[in-house]
Amino acid sequence: QVQLVESGGGLVQAGGSLRLSCAASGSIFSINAMGWYRQAPGKQRELVAAITSGGSTNYADSVKGRFTISRDNAKNTVYLQMNSLKPEDTAVYYCNGGVVVTPLADEYDYWGQGTQVTVSS
Repeated sequence: QVQLVESGGGLVQAGGSLRLSCAASGSIFSINAMGWYRQAPGKQRELVAAITSGGSTNYADSVKGRFTISRDNAKNTVYLQMNSLKPEDTAVYYCNGGVVVTPLADEYDYWGQGTQVTVSS
């Protein structure tokens, strides 16, 4: 069984910073793309940032220049450094990973349980 566990959320004032972490554990052969999504109350879940196993990244326009995604493949961990936070960044942040459990298996999407980020004005 594969688990993704997020940490690092919390309450921060506007302009502040937070760093989210997501560690994948279990029966893992490899992880392809990993990403961070968020869902604010009453809104659909949206992609915040993603990173391939080779390190290529892409970001939502709303976070470009403020957020940085990175990963440690040896630790099966992905990070999201969030700077210059705004109240509109308030949401539950979810980690996602495309996991392959054996060399012949298909990739399967796994999700973390989510971590709350609240930015006060």
